[in-house]
Amino acid sequence: MTNDFNGQRILILGAGVTGVAAARALRKRGAIVELADDRLIEIPDFKVATPDKFQVSQWNYLLVSPGWKADHPLLQQASKASIPVLNEIDLAWKFRCEEHPAQKWLALTGTNGKTTTVEMAASMIRSAGFNAIACGNVGDTVIDCVDAAIAYDFLILELSSFQLHWLHDAQFHAVAILNIADDHIDWHGSFDAYAQAKISILERTDMAILNAQDQEVVSRISHWLGRKVFYSLDTPAPGEMGLVESLLIDRAFVSDPQEAALIAELADINPPVPHNVSNALAAAGLALSIGASHESIRKALVSFELGRHRIEKIYEADGISWIDDSKATNPHAAQASLMSALSVVWIAGGLAKGAKMAPLIARTKGRIKAAILIGHDRELISAQIREQAPGIKIILIDEPDGYGIDSSDNFLMERVVEACKALAISGDTVLLAPACASMDQFVSYADRGDRFKAAVEKIVAHGN
Repeated sequence: MTNDFNGQRILILGAGVTGVAAARALRKRGAIVELADDRLIEIPDFKVATPDKFQVSQWNYLLVSPGWKADHPLLQQASKASIPVLNEIDLAWKFRCEEHPAQKWLALTGTNGKTTTVEMAASMIRSAGFNAIACGNVGDTVIDCVDAAIAYDFLILELSSFQLHWLHDAQFHAVAILNIADDHIDWHGSFDAYAQAKISILERTDMAILNAQDQEVVSRISHWLGRKVFYSLDTPAPGEMGLVESLLIDRAFVSDPQEAALIAELADINPPVPHNVSNALAAAGLALSIGASHESIRKALVSFELGRHRIEKIYEADGISWIDDSKATNPHAAQASLMSALSVVWIAGGLAKGAKMAPLIARTKGRIKAAILIGHDRELISAQIREQAPGIKIILIDEPDGYGIDSSDNFLMERVVEACKALAISGDTVLLAPACASMDQFVSYADRGDRFKAAVEKIVAHGN
């Protein structure tokens, strides 16, 4: 076990999941650790104080949690004082190199579909007989997986643009980029800076699985010199993966690229909606890159179920489907959901994070029957609907008096569901795909989805 940090004083910026995991790993290796956070959280065995209580000069290192911006005063002070700034992913990589050198890492990023795809890939690799886990921006932290009692053969990392912004050292056997669209512009400052953070994942690998149908991905990787494996929902050329009628076909990881191998059938994927099939191809590419067989990939797809709050059908009756896609926290994700149905009573709104709504409405307005809008940035959506599709009915749902994020009552979502119930008829899909983050009105996207489900059960299922 490395002793590089033994006796070193390390200030961790952020007392969330990442910060606490890094604190445990560093203390285990003899470091002296404290945490800075704007919230005064009680963490057993660790001191937590607000950032203004710390002097950077007293520390040998800072470790930054992903959401902290580079212009934070503590980070600026560290830069001026030449104090090294660490991050959890690179720290985990250091420990992996020293303690588990045979362990291989795969990584994936994108605006939409990351969690589903890394979990698919992990399932495929486990099906091939390896110990593998999805981690990073989903599930356990990377550093916890490196320190786990189980000796993992493969870690499949879901990496956000924040994590990639801070990343310097980690190296990956292969990576995938699913798509790049407006998201987190408020944090990065511009779409180009956000996109560059995503593309920077290519600096850490020699092989990339790339979405040939995403123009931002295609245009931004044109000068990268590594091995490019493109996938799409079209017929694949040699060296690619894609669809031939109802079959997922591999022409990239076969001995002769003039030949083709069957990965799976569309019927093996649930649900077989276009963006989920695209995710399956990306996951298959990562699994094939480490030698998984086509049959093991097919078996994994047959048994794979999407996580909660991701295109989750929570109720169906009278010809109306009620779908929870609360995890659609940006316009790109919401577009994929809206395009999966023909007539939608759409629930949307929240924190837009600087994303533009005009392209979303332009692409999906033919699918939207009515829009039930909530949250801080609902007017961004409403304005685009009024401008582009004035025939779409818009209903704005205000917060009840006294409503708070942690309210025990569910009056807000119940008002939403009541409005949907009054509008929906046979053949409609009631879809929670907010295109926005949740934290203005809910604890998390999961809380938003749970409250939606509870309201549907109370008002629709039991109210019928």
